[in-house]
Amino acid sequence: MNKWLKRGAFALTGLVAALAGALVLGAQMGERKMQRRIALQVDAVALPSDAAALARGRYLYLSRGCTECHGADGAGKDVVNDGKGMRVRAPDITPRPGGATERYTVQDWVRTVRHGVKPDGRPAIVMPSEDYNRLTDADLGALIAYVKQMPAADGGPAVIEFPLPVKALYAAGMIHDAAETIDHALPPSQPIPEAATAAHGGYVANACIGCHGAGLSGGRIPGAPPEWPAAANLTPGPGSAMAHYPDAEAFAAMLRSGRRPDGNAVSQVMPFASLQAMNDTDVQALYLHLKGLAPRAAGQR
Repeated sequence: MNKWLKRGAFALTGLVAALAGALVLGAQMGERKMQRRIALQVDAVALPSDAAALARGRYLYLSRGCTECHGADGAGKDVVNDGKGMRVRAPDITPRPGGATERYTVQDWVRTVRHGVKPDGRPAIVMPSEDYNRLTDADLGALIAYVKQMPAADGGPAVIEFPLPVKALYAAGMIHDAAETIDHALPPSQPIPEAATAAHGGYVANACIGCHGAGLSGGRIPGAPPEWPAAANLTPGPGSAMAHYPDAEAFAAMLRSGRRPDGNAVSQVMPFASLQAMNDTDVQALYLHLKGLAPRAAGQR
């Protein structure tokens, strides 16, 4: 009996060692993947300077999720810091001397925001460029112009710290950065009249892709902390979150308050600071678009 116990113990120890070795190797491969270079040529966009365009840029900055990571002042902040080896801090993106974007050309801004690729060719690991890839040239130019004229803040550089399992999953392709998922050959979106229409709502909905998936049917958010809930299904399919909202007014009330019509709170993982900044036209258009989507089962992203 003791002989078999000893053999079992040796086998278990060997298995644990093998798994630990595989985890370390996977993490090393993840590190190499994070340092890869992506050759990508992009065209500049025109940067406007008129008051109306800068106001549009400010609106996009406040309503499309930028403040969730970079703050209203652009100084950056901790997005995730679980105290267990996972920390993501967004950088200060204001034009301060020595800052992360001090030497950015217009092409560098386009490459980073629209494609998730840094000026040196490395992937912008947690930048949700899927959400911004479909911005029109005019909107992207307005957004960049607004950020470039923001007052210099006193923030710091980006911090990306992943635990070994996350790096291994990233190496295995179970977690992706935006540069992997974006079709870089797609031309920018063409302008759509800003109106309470499903067509304009489709343009607004691009800001939801990073969490809810390209199909907007939700599911676990790849790379998110394990305690984060799955993103909701925004299509009319089985398990749809949209069933809570019989009209655009109820939907707008949820975006403004963070609560469903029954009073229950929606997960605070939702970027409510940005959603509350959306104007009525965008909210109504988004509602019409989501209600008109082809039904998909929850979790298919």
